[in-house]
Amino acid sequence: MTERAVCVIGTGLIGGSLVRAADKAGRVVWGTSASEETAAQARADGFDVTTDADAALRRAAEADALVVLAVPLPALDGVLRRVDAVAPGCRLTDAVSVKVAVADAVARLAPRARYVGGHPMAGTAESGWSAGNGELFTDAAWVVAADDGVDLDVWADVAELAWACGARVVPAAADEHDIAVARVSHLPHLFAAVLASVGAAGDDDLALALAASSFADGTRVAGTRPELVLAMCEGNRDALLAAVDDALGRLGAMRGALASTGGLAATVRAGHEARLRWAAARNPRRVRVRRGRATPAELREIGRRGEAVVGWA
Repeated sequence: MTERAVCVIGTGLIGGSLVRAADKAGRVVWGTSASEETAAQARADGFDVTTDADAALRRAAEADALVVLAVPLPALDGVLRRVDAVAPGCRLTDAVSVKVAVADAVARLAPRARYVGGHPMAGTAESGWSAGNGELFTDAAWVVAADDGVDLDVWADVAELAWACGARVVPAAADEHDIAVARVSHLPHLFAAVLASVGAAGDDDLALALAASSFADGTRVAGTRPELVLAMCEGNRDALLAAVDDALGRLGAMRGALASTGGLAATVRAGHEARLRWAAARNPRRVRVRRGRATPAELREIGRRGEAVVGWA
């Protein structure tokens, strides 16, 4: 079977890494950027990237390629309007960090597209084409949405692209994905911002001069461009509010214990046990499914069990 060509709209950190990884895997891949400077950098590195999104989408329609939207959420509406105008029936996925909002936007603005949501769980605090890395997705979790009614043919396209880039596929419902990433991605961005602000508070820089690895690790993602953090966190408002409420409840209980008894054992031990669970989950049970035969409900259960799909049975 011929491996499907890939058209990447948006070639920053994630899109640029995807262009590199797909090319390395032997895929025919081209991309676009809203920035001529970025497109020029990509071409200088030997990749087929332009600023002409319409031409890229026309090419995708002619080649029956998989179109990947790797743009920030605020830019999505304009891109989807071009998809509907130029390649209305294309195979479509995305790499945006929320899924319900994207699915709603596709239904509203590009309803004829054969859309299956995606989200590679990989990244750094850096951004732009120059920050990209063809190994970024190696052994990373790549969510592929598995809601009822999903186009299983396009689901297979997205899964095969993830595998080609070295990732393991985690099927999930769009709303369950958004709840999960609010807890493990979006809330940590806010905690990093708060921690960095607390560390920098005061009239002098003594605390910052003493800050070492725990501060560096805890605040790493605070180095991400603020507009990117705002786009993903504000785009997942309801799920993030629930995660913030949970965190505030735990912080309140911890403060109460510290103020009354001076003890922090419950908080510290619970966090330690949770970290060990995360470490174990980094090496999930890997399963294979029959192409086009597993139902969306069966796929979702794989993700809920913390397992990953790594190929066809």
